[in-house]
Amino acid sequence: MRTTVLSSLFALALAVTPLVSTANTGAHTAPGAPAAANSLAKVNLNSADADTLRRELAGIGQAKADAIVAHREAHGAFTSVDELLEVKGIGKALLDRNRDRLALNP
Repeated sequence: MRTTVLSSLFALALAVTPLVSTANTGAHTAPGAPAAANSLAKVNLNSADADTLRRELAGIGQAKADAIVAHREAHGAFTSVDELLEVKGIGKALLDRNRDRLALNP
């Protein structure tokens, strides 16, 4: 009987192991982390509204999001992601943190 119980436990362990090893492969972020960390979709600088910019980009609060939209309205569509450096409050570090999340589709 001892062999049967051990064999059953071993078989159960083998059956459960793939579930355990793949269960933790999903991306997890801390509660309150920006949605940018949760998705792979890019944010279009030329069409995103301030709420989307604030929600999807790291380090962008309401004031900076509003400044990005105001810059776009005053100067036209962004032609380069680096133009964000012209927006008050956006520095190189903040731009570099978000660079991979930005798109420029008209």
